[in-house]
Amino acid sequence: CLSPRLTRSLSNIIYHKTKGNPLFVSRLMISLSKEGLLRPSLSRRRWEWDEKKIQCQKLSDDVAIFLTKSMESLSDDVKSSLCVLSCFGSSAESTFIKTLEKVLKLNILTNLDEAVEEGLLDKKDGLYHFSHDRIQEAAYNMIKFLDRRHFHFKYGMALVPLLNGQKGDSNLLTAVNQLNLAGPESVQEKSQNITVADLNLQAGKQAMEMSDFSAAYAYFDNGISFLRKKHWDEHYALSLELFDLAATCALTNGDFVSLKLLSEQVIEYGR
Repeated sequence: CLSPRLTRSLSNIIYHKTKGNPLFVSRLMISLSKEGLLRPSLSRRRWEWDEKKIQCQKLSDDVAIFLTKSMESLSDDVKSSLCVLSCFGSSAESTFIKTLEKVLKLNILTNLDEAVEEGLLDKKDGLYHFSHDRIQEAAYNMIKFLDRRHFHFKYGMALVPLLNGQKGDSNLLTAVNQLNLAGPESVQEKSQNITVADLNLQAGKQAMEMSDFSAAYAYFDNGISFLRKKHWDEHYALSLELFDLAATCALTNGDFVSLKLLSEQVIEYGR
């Protein structure tokens, strides 16, 4: 029998992943044993385990469903912070979350730490990660469908003033992805159309530099979608560059239908 001093760290991990539910504890222990993460050592005459790998173990679907239901009892502030995090994917660095706190004027980290205690999030090396994709989905679904575009646009535009225009700006793609999820329908002012189109142009160029022409085309295509009518007259240089680079990516990707449509636009309106 091992002393509590030796098993305390493992016990904490097991509790974090199961919330102490006896059925889930049993299933998890059996799973860890089958995968060799919890095993008897004949030489040491005791059980041994790999804490790091156990910590990284994905929750089973039934545990995730159980934890998802527990979200209903959380405070509104914690729910709100989980919703914010869910808009940015399955995980986010604490440094980025601190940036969000400043631009959105919200208290997010403290609430996420409470969610970690509830087993809804994992936190390791400053990274907050949803314990299961079902939990992220549940958090995102707490946002009313018609409001999701509004929040994506709000978060994307909040990050825009932080962009420094330098290559490799980590916030550029994050901001642009949020704005693209919102779509042109979320734009509230005419000037924002050009801002978002130009940001997509920058993101597309960055993707091209990494030879990711599929992603680059998607950015250029999104940029074009944000352009208003008469954009060839009012924003000729931006329009030409978006269409020209989108055509280049379409050619590289072997998308000849898009290449034809884009080229026709450039031929018709190019000076």
